[in-house]
Formats: sequence, structure tokens, C-alpha cells
Amino acid sequence: MTRRHTVFGVILAIIGALAAVQAADLSRQQADSFAKKVAIIGQRGTSTATAIQRTTVSENEVNSWFVYRGRDVIPKGITQPKVSIIGNGRVMGVATIDLDSVSRERASGKALDMWNLVGGQVPVSVTGVLQTKGGRGQFDVQSATVSGIPVPKALLQELVSYYSRSADHPEGVRMDAPFQLPAKIQQIEVGQGQAVVIQ
Repeated sequence: MTRRHTVFGVILAIIGALAAVQAADLSRQQADSFAKKVAIIGQRGTSTATAIQRTTVSENEVNSWFVYRGRDVIPKGITQPKVSIIGNGRVMGVATIDLDSVSRERASGKALDMWNLVGGQVPVSVTGVLQTKGGRGQFDVQSATVSGIPVPKALLQELVSYYSRSADHPEGVRMDAPFQLPAKIQQIEVGQGQAVVIQ
């Protein structure tokens, strides 16, 4: 796994999804703080130490990182990602998604195909619960909207599949499938406004 994929994996595990906060609370210092914490988490993942380590990351640190340092990791076609860490495992997110490229690839040409009806740069919002234990995680989507209109999980899965494709995963990832947490992370406690990474 490359360093870029490790960083992206940690970020995905922490936030599970993208959501909204006030831009006034964001700063380059908080972005740098988050980047340092991700580096520490990665180093601990290669360590032979057995003591339990806890790293707290805040909602503002994650969102600051998106604004100031995350452009190289965020897939092309996704802009303005923001996260809200609600608590009790719940996270909420929003990002602007380019539906034109997805529609061109997914449309079947049939009159009632949903991909013939969507396009443009639109806000996509997701709310769900991140559950983690024993080095494994799973994200349970509770709701999703496109331009404020509720959409089925199947459409959201199409978007996730399209934007998560890679050489290792040409079909993308299943958003509801269990996954291995990276860097020897055992659990992520999602509190209000922050998450605690336990290694």
C-alpha cells in the first residue's frame, strides 16, 4: 500500500463520509496539525510497541486539511469536501460532485435510465454511522441527498464506486462492506466534534 493510499485510508476511516462546517473555523495550522497526527498514526502502524496509543483529531483539523493540504488525495471531480462529526459513531458530510463524467459512463441510453436525468456540479450529502472494533470497520449509510433531494443507496453506491476505482479495485469499493482499518488501528471512537484513533 502506498503512503498516499494509507493517508487516504486513515482519512476515510476517520470521517467515513464528507460533511459541512463553517469555513471561518478552518486554518492552515489545524491542517498541519492533522497532517502531523496522520504521520504519527502511520508511524505507530509500523512500530513493534504494544502500549495502547490514542490520537484525537478534531472536525476542524480534518476540514482544514481538506482545504489546505488534501487536494492531491481527493479524487478529481470531487470538490469542497467537509465533515461534521456528530457523535455516537455518527458522521455527516457534503461535497460537490461532478455528475457529468459519471453520467457519461453509466448511462445506458434507455429513456428511463436515471443517469440520463442527472448532471452538472451538485452537492451530495451523506449521513451514516461508522462502527469499528478489533481492527475492522463498517460504515452504515442512514441517508443521502443530491441537491437536497433524497436518493436511494443504489445511486450513492454508483458514485462511490466511480470515484473510488483504482488499479487494485477497478470496480471501486462497496460503501457498506466491512473493511480493515489501516496502520494497526483497532478502533475509532467518534465523539461530538472529534474522533479518537486507538492503536
